[in-house]
Amino acid sequence: MKKRILWVSFLIAMLALLLFTALSTAIYYHSSLEHTQQFLRGYTDALHEPSDGNFDWNYAREVADRLGVRATFLDAAGDILYDTGGDPEGGSRADRPEVKEAMEKGEGFDVRASYTLGKTYAYYCTKSEDGSYFIRLSLGTSSMAEVYLESLPAVVIFLVVVALLLLLFNYLATDYMLRPVEKLVRDAAQKKQVRTESKELMPIAEILNRLNDDIAARMTELEQEKERVVEAQASKDEFIANVTHEMNTPLTSIKGYSELLASGMLEGEQETAAVKTVLAQSERLASLVASIINYSELDSEELPVYEVNAGAVAREILETLAPAFEEKKLTLFAEIGEGVLLESRYERVSEVFGNLIRNAIRYNREGGRVEVRLTEREFSVADTGVGISEEDLPRIFDRFYTADKSHGGKGGGFGLGLSVIKKLCEKAGWAIEAASTPGEGSRFTVCFTAD
Repeated sequence: MKKRILWVSFLIAMLALLLFTALSTAIYYHSSLEHTQQFLRGYTDALHEPSDGNFDWNYAREVADRLGVRATFLDAAGDILYDTGGDPEGGSRADRPEVKEAMEKGEGFDVRASYTLGKTYAYYCTKSEDGSYFIRLSLGTSSMAEVYLESLPAVVIFLVVVALLLLLFNYLATDYMLRPVEKLVRDAAQKKQVRTESKELMPIAEILNRLNDDIAARMTELEQEKERVVEAQASKDEFIANVTHEMNTPLTSIKGYSELLASGMLEGEQETAAVKTVLAQSERLASLVASIINYSELDSEELPVYEVNAGAVAREILETLAPAFEEKKLTLFAEIGEGVLLESRYERVSEVFGNLIRNAIRYNREGGRVEVRLTEREFSVADTGVGISEEDLPRIFDRFYTADKSHGGKGGGFGLGLSVIKKLCEKAGWAIEAASTPGEGSRFTVCFTAD
């Protein structure tokens, strides 16, 4: 770019210089012609007709030679009376431009090449006061082309010197002018905040800053996306490992007892117990598969939402779970608000409320207490159970994560319930929070509003 600017500016300067030289030469040429005309006009005063009316041709020739001009005297018709250059009398010059002009206006001037002499002459013709004759003076001069040719050596030397100076000046000027631009480019390449004191470059600096900000934002998005992909892959691997582990326990049990039954080694009560175990583990395996399918369907489910009476759903669940409360001798404190409407679906609200209340029953101590509250802002369930350790609390919403590290599921869970609840809340735009004190109990709160 620097070379392009350098040579373009150099060529423009050279063209301007050549044009200036041509114009200056032309102006000088026309100015010299005007001076020549003035000189010839002044010379005619010395050649006018004497007062006695008699021409002294020898005197006229002497004056013309002294002035360095050629004088031609013409009669009123333009015929030669006398010519100091030796043209014979009687020849006509009436067709010459300067003579024609003098006949019309009193004086005439012309510059032309003499083909016989091979030179360029300036001709000035003037009429006498009484109009009886004309005096025409001619003086050797140069044509426009000759002036150009004569000045060419000096012009070439001048142009070479100026060209070298222009190259040096343009190089320094270009480097000076492009230095702020180069700084902008360097700063932009280094992802710095671009600043400039040049008003002309401020719009470019703003564009570069916006581009850098956009690139930085894109890079951040890519990094976040990369992290999400890594997390998703890790989550997928963990999911597969957990599914395998969860399925392995009932399958191992089913396979072992089935082999014993098939061998005929079990009889009576042992055989009956083995059959019950196989059935129980089969039901557990079927429940696990159903939970996994239900969890996976949450990502693709795009069913329309509608207003759900959350209070009616909560009361219905509590009524259904009443035998479980009695079996564990739990005290229920319920505060269900009226007219709480949620933009969701019945089965989703029922899944969230039911899972939280069942967990409060499952992980509570016998004779404990369960609190259920529903307002327009939130739904909360608190228990007085075993609680959750500080180490486990951040991961309780992960898939297959349970405080029971054996995954044996003594309480009947697979570690998918809370994960399903979190997904359902995210789909609805709700937030779910958990707080717990080991040995004292836990509280889960679903916030329906952003604040």
